[in-house]
Amino acid sequence: MGRYLARPGLPRHTRSLLTISMMVALNRSEELALHLRAAKNNGVTREEIKEVLLQTAIYCGVPAANSAFHLAQKIFDEDDRTA
Repeated sequence: MGRYLARPGLPRHTRSLLTISMMVALNRSEELALHLRAAKNNGVTREEIKEVLLQTAIYCGVPAANSAFHLAQKIFDEDDRTA
């Protein structure tokens, strides 16, 4: 994911949330899936992800947010099965 994550300007948690929103805005579902999975390692909760996705509905459009919600739920379900 690059050295930018180690920069001191923003915590990894915040960078994860920003990246998730940008992947929704850019309609990059494969990268979104990768970042949804990685967000857990950066301390991001499912509730925070849901809030970000709700915010993207307003600024990126409901269809983009709906697709992201479905993908996030799929990843959450996979994570629950392996836990």
